[in-house]
Amino acid sequence: MLTLIKRTAVAVMALSAGAAMAETRLQGAGATFPNPIYQRWVSEYQKVNSDVKIDYQSIGSGGGIKGLTEKTVDFAGSDAPMSKKETEAAGSAVVHIPTVAGAVVPAYNLPGFSGELKLTGEIIAEIYLGKITKWNDAKIAGINDGAKLPDIAITPAFRTDGSGTTFVFTNYLTTQSEDFKATIGAGKQVQFKNGQGGKGNEGVTAVVQQTPGALGYVELNYALANKISFASVKNVDGNFVKASPATVSAAGAGALAKMTADKLQVDIWNQSGKESYPISAFTYVLVFKDLNNIKDANKAKALVAFLNWAVTDGQKLAGEMDYAPLAPEVAKLAQDAIKGLSMGGKPIASAQ
Repeated sequence: MLTLIKRTAVAVMALSAGAAMAETRLQGAGATFPNPIYQRWVSEYQKVNSDVKIDYQSIGSGGGIKGLTEKTVDFAGSDAPMSKKETEAAGSAVVHIPTVAGAVVPAYNLPGFSGELKLTGEIIAEIYLGKITKWNDAKIAGINDGAKLPDIAITPAFRTDGSGTTFVFTNYLTTQSEDFKATIGAGKQVQFKNGQGGKGNEGVTAVVQQTPGALGYVELNYALANKISFASVKNVDGNFVKASPATVSAAGAGALAKMTADKLQVDIWNQSGKESYPISAFTYVLVFKDLNNIKDANKAKALVAFLNWAVTDGQKLAGEMDYAPLAPEVAKLAQDAIKGLSMGGKPIASAQ
């Protein structure tokens, strides 16, 4: 009997060792904006693919791109496409795979105001330029159907740290105001002329919540989670649109004509379309087109399979978490880009 027990124990240990050896680990890092949906995807994917362990660290887009360039991560997350300088530093072709779309919303603290606040890109730009300083300014009142707006000062709130949110917000405003483009400009971190800064969405939200009259820019899912009021924004077709997963998806679909499987990184702010929310953007997973940086064929196959799942089955979870799923046509292009990934110049036989 003792011998049988020992043999059984050895067999169990061998099976456990075999299982451990079969386990595949993938490491990703980058953008904070998509972190909640990425963590949900990892959790759901691993329920049906228990031999694949995926770790995504929310360290910011810049950190993710740095990790990919230095080949310390298998994939990166970024809210902004890689710049020319970043692309050159990577040394090899990088594929931008859109995963979901999101929105930046103008959140406000307006005591005594009720109803739906409307703003235009031009007005938002003039607020951040210091040209519009009161909430009852004629320009704001003129588009809000005679709503009673308080005679209080506007305090613009902005990010003090470099962020994809600022990148999207400022790029949109450069399409709305030549003055904003010339004096503040677009980027992950810019010098605003007036107002109060805060670090991260949390910091901007704190400024808005604690300052009567404040206006700040935050991500849609963050505004909804924290029950912060935010305005509708006039789009290029002349409609005032409130950000939602559906109106952000519409903006993504509006950019389809500019996209190919070889170039998926496109701007979706200020897109045409009756229902398009104008301050929208894709967030991306970045991978090398040739996955030689991974140096393991099984890992490469696992990464391709996970990415394919994310842009197909994973999209069903996006709306639940206040992200906009990819429009079907965009998802198809993302799938085509994933199929084009290789290792050592040879196509990867993914488990699709």
